[in-house]
Amino acid sequence: MKVLVIGAGNMGLTYAEGMASSPILNRRKLMVYDVSPDKIISLKEMEIFDVHEKLEDALPTADVIFLAVKPFHSDELFERMKPMMNDEQIAVSLMAGVTIETIQEGLGIKKVIRTMPNLPAQVGKGVTSFTESKEVSRVELLMIRNLLDTTGESIHVENQNYIDASTGISGSGPAYVFYFMNSMLEAAKKMGFSDNDSRVLVSKTFEGAVELFNRNDLSPTLWMDRVASKGGTTRAALDSMDDNNVKELIKEAAYAAFNRAVELGEGE
Repeated sequence: MKVLVIGAGNMGLTYAEGMASSPILNRRKLMVYDVSPDKIISLKEMEIFDVHEKLEDALPTADVIFLAVKPFHSDELFERMKPMMNDEQIAVSLMAGVTIETIQEGLGIKKVIRTMPNLPAQVGKGVTSFTESKEVSRVELLMIRNLLDTTGESIHVENQNYIDASTGISGSGPAYVFYFMNSMLEAAKKMGFSDNDSRVLVSKTFEGAVELFNRNDLSPTLWMDRVASKGGTTRAALDSMDDNNVKELIKEAAYAAFNRAVELGEGE
């Protein structure tokens, strides 16, 4: 199996590194293509990829092609790729909002897998939702899942609606967490903590809370009840959030991302 990653930005490079360091490719070097001269130099210096500056040197020989470019570059890229594609190749899209049908038409192939990755993949803690066109076999789907799992975990979803929904939860979700962390950091500094102490207080609080959540089946509501006592400090904070409708605002934010993903898929 020969794998090509097109686009070595944050997400493309993350998946390239994850796959290259796994035993799945049987020591065959993963191919990477990018248009940036500076990126080409840095990729070659890593010495773990088969780096290509010309698409025609890599694309025709690839069995699996990961598409990791910005969605607004897809039309131009597909136009270049289409004459070099064949029916047995599998395209795996990491692009937000670009539908399977658009990729099939743009590349002139049938085997397409659409994914929604997220940024924690950079530290092996990613979660990638994925779904496929009907032409992808079960064996091929398992093979792709194994590749996706090199950066964390993957979740197979029934159709593309769930890919758009995943955008609102896991794809954009790390930014919501960082938003909340930033607010807590600002509060800590306002209370007089140093920058370093604020960072430790906030980061370790998030890390510990997630670890507690993952270690058993208690819901977040039950965990909140364990932390908060009637008339206590935590209850005062939670009451303030409820009074300010924070829960509903977070839901609305997730739906805003979901709706935007749908709009991108419709070309808006």
